[in-house]
Amino acid sequence: AIQGYSKYFVSAEKKGYSGVGIISSIEPERIEAGLGIAEFDREGRVLIAHFSNAILYNIYFPNGKASAERLRYKMDFYDAVMKHAIKNAKKKKVLICGDVNTAHKEIDLARPKENEKTSGFLPEERAWIDKFLSKGFYDTFRAFNEKPEQYSWWDYKTKARERNIGWRIDYFFASENARDIVKDAFIL
Repeated sequence: AIQGYSKYFVSAEKKGYSGVGIISSIEPERIEAGLGIAEFDREGRVLIAHFSNAILYNIYFPNGKASAERLRYKMDFYDAVMKHAIKNAKKKKVLICGDVNTAHKEIDLARPKENEKTSGFLPEERAWIDKFLSKGFYDTFRAFNEKPEQYSWWDYKTKARERNIGWRIDYFFASENARDIVKDAFIL
């Protein structure tokens, strides 16, 4: 137990598959587990904390590499998140954090040309981020840092971290109306 913090977790029906958690020093007014869509919620990928002035989404977005069906699932999940977040951003400031499982721009991965046909950097995945950002959200990291070679994931099998051959697939997105509460963004 962490003294002075509230803890919330949601996991997939399939043990050990996926899940997310929020640990907060401020007690949320309300917690939502999922988007209210059974096909997505059974994977335990979304936890939403409602505070007086903001809504925090912690999301583990699906990976689309396994099959065409799984890529379709990922894209449908993206659209459901966008719809949910847009609706909430009309009422409050919205922050979305998590593993988005897509590198947005060429600057966000070490080898963009070699990965143009790999899920995680497919044109349709990247276009979804563009569309999402055009709906009143922004990438907090890029608001503060335009430097290349800033990654959040490296393939452990190939020891990619030692060579900094990585991808930036983890994000904090914020609604435009939340710019006043976002003070910095960085990767440790």
